[in-house]
Amino acid sequence: MGLRSDVSTAFRTWLVPAILAALAVLAQAAGLADAWRYDRAGLAGGELWRLLSGHVAHLGWTHVALNLAGLALVWVLTGNALRLVEWVAVAVTSLIVMDAGFWFLAPQLAWYVGLSGLLHGLLAAGLLVGGMTRPERRVEALVLGTLVAGKLAWETAAGPLPGSAALSGGPVVVAAHLYGAIGGLAGGAGVLWWRGRAVH
Repeated sequence: MGLRSDVSTAFRTWLVPAILAALAVLAQAAGLADAWRYDRAGLAGGELWRLLSGHVAHLGWTHVALNLAGLALVWVLTGNALRLVEWVAVAVTSLIVMDAGFWFLAPQLAWYVGLSGLLHGLLAAGLLVGGMTRPERRVEALVLGTLVAGKLAWETAAGPLPGSAALSGGPVVVAAHLYGAIGGLAGGAGVLWWRGRAVH
């Protein structure tokens, strides 16, 4: 019974990253990057699926590998901070904020692919909720959160981190990281509010 419970818990904990990884690999293997990417002209023409699919399309296999490694790291650090339904809510919030940011605040952005913006959102939410609800993780969350904030500040002021464009195989859209993190913080705050409401 204990083993079955552990397997069930692990399955629920890793379901979100497993689905994201599967979609990213599928999109790359099927050559769907152009058809799935966030594309402003396509969206203007009614291709609304791009609001979701653009975040699992990639520039190439190296880009996929880098983002999936980042996804695994995010989950190792914060995967237990939220429940499955909470992670889904955070992911949706982060995607909405990113897409709205792209559309309304970055009209010059013609296209975008990759999980990196969503990764920043998931990490921000995990650190916020984990740090606020688990006193033993508070210092760790504060340190990591400070590092993430510093990275975002650097990117906003000076552009992508040195070497990141070469590693990913194409341009780095730093606005995705910022909008993703903002969406993640909003989603994490919503989770904390909902938990507090449930207690009372």
